Amino acid sequence: MRGAGWLIAGAALLGAAAPVLAQGGEDIVVTGRYGPVPDNVQSLSQTVSYADLDLSTRAGRDELRHRVSLTARYLCSRLGESDSATPPVPSCRDAAYRDAMQRVGTIEAQFAPRGTGWVAGPAWQPPYPEDWVSRYP
Repeated sequence: MRGAGWLIAGAALLGAAAPVLAQGGEDIVVTGRYGPVPDNVQSLSQTVSYADLDLSTRAGRDELRHRVSLTARYLCSRLGESDSATPPVPSCRDAAYRDAMQRVGTIEAQFAPRGTGWVAGPAWQPPYPEDWVSRYP
C-alpha cells in the first residue's frame, strides 16, 4: 500500500505541473533600442505570444508578423522614436522588427501543423492600445 501512496502523490504532482508544462514557451521577445530615455534605460523588451496561433496557416503567420510589428512600434515609441524619424541607420522599429522576425522565421521553418486535438492557448494581450490594430494595419 505504501507504493500506491507514492504513485498517487506522483500523479497529483504531475497533474499540478501539467499547466506549466503545456505552456511550451510559445513566445517571441521583441527588443527596441533607442536613445532619448533615462540614462539607465536604453532598451525595452516585450514578449509576443503565438500560443493561440496556428503558424502552419497563412493567417496565423500574418497575425504573428502583425503582432511583432505593432509591438516594435510600441516599444520604440516609448523609447522616444517618432513616426517621422529618418536616421541614417535603421530605425529602432525596423531593427526590433527585423531581429524578432529572424527568430520567427526559424520557428516557422520548424513548425509542425497543429493537430486536430490542438486547443488554442489564451488570447494574447498586447501592450499597445487596442486601436493600433486598425490604425497601423
